[in-house]
Amino acid sequence: MYVRRPRRTLLVGLATAALLATGTGVAAAESTPAPGGTPTGDGAQALCKRAPKIDQRIDRALKRLNAGADKRGSVARLQQRVDNAESAGHDEIATYLQDRLAFRKSLVTTLQQRQRDLADVQTWCKDNNGGVS
Repeated sequence: MYVRRPRRTLLVGLATAALLATGTGVAAAESTPAPGGTPTGDGAQALCKRAPKIDQRIDRALKRLNAGADKRGSVARLQQRVDNAESAGHDEIATYLQDRLAFRKSLVTTLQQRQRDLADVQTWCKDNNGGVS
């Protein structure tokens, strides 16, 4: 069976090359639109449909970030690691962790803003029939 595999690959490659050489493969490729074309709408209906799950995801992330030092991924736990590194005299580690802590704190602010924006979106969705035009 192992001996036949290279032959099959060769035959499939030759068949593909023959299709492309005759032009039928090129004509089929030209008739399909390219993915990622220009959008025709703003995606309101899809966003209205996904909004509850997005809200749950944001809630879950904020809960984790605002948890105590015993929860992995929390701001408090990372702050404790920074304090431990500083008390141990590991300046490079403390600097690295401090930069991560600054980002994580900014992430809390960003997620809170997204949560407020999403609440506005959900209100709009209720008032506009779920974004259906």
